[in-house]
Amino acid sequence: MSEIEEAVKESIEGKADWPLNSWIAGCVAIVATIMAIGNIKDGNIVQAMAQAQSRGVDSWSYYQAKSLKQLLAENAAEQLRTHVIVNPSISPALRDGLEKRIARYDAEARRYDKEKEEIRKQAEAYQKEYDQLNVFDDQFDMAEACLTISIALFGVTALTRKRWLFLFAAAIASTGAALSLAGFLHLRLHPEWLARLLS
Repeated sequence: MSEIEEAVKESIEGKADWPLNSWIAGCVAIVATIMAIGNIKDGNIVQAMAQAQSRGVDSWSYYQAKSLKQLLAENAAEQLRTHVIVNPSISPALRDGLEKRIARYDAEARRYDKEKEEIRKQAEAYQKEYDQLNVFDDQFDMAEACLTISIALFGVTALTRKRWLFLFAAAIASTGAALSLAGFLHLRLHPEWLARLLS
């Protein structure tokens, strides 16, 4: 065997005997499991967010359609009122017919206004649902970032044999696990500065 091969073999064998390697392997397995489960939950949250956002957009479009119908009804009523005022000599039967149409358009405008208020509340509820889901999505994103970094640090720890690096990697992994758990339990653990940094 060459000297290089022997040095590599000794290095590998020496690192394999290091007591923390089994801890590192266990930690990496646990972190990877937490990350995989979190990714599944995060995917479901992203789907729910997309549905809430789609429903919100649809509701606001419906709101705009009702606004347009209300405006058309109000304009039609105003045109008929103007016609009655400008033409005072129209027959009483025609005036009566125009007044009925004006009343009908006014009633439609009021109905559209009432319907718009209900649609607005529904659209705002969808936006609120989206915002709430976004908090949990951010938690899982932050958890994934922490867990990925911890796996990399565990790998470097196995190579460098630095105990402080193992503790640092474990702390990062614990932060990721806490964020993931908060996402599952719908807790409001949401570091805003980190969410803004990752956005």
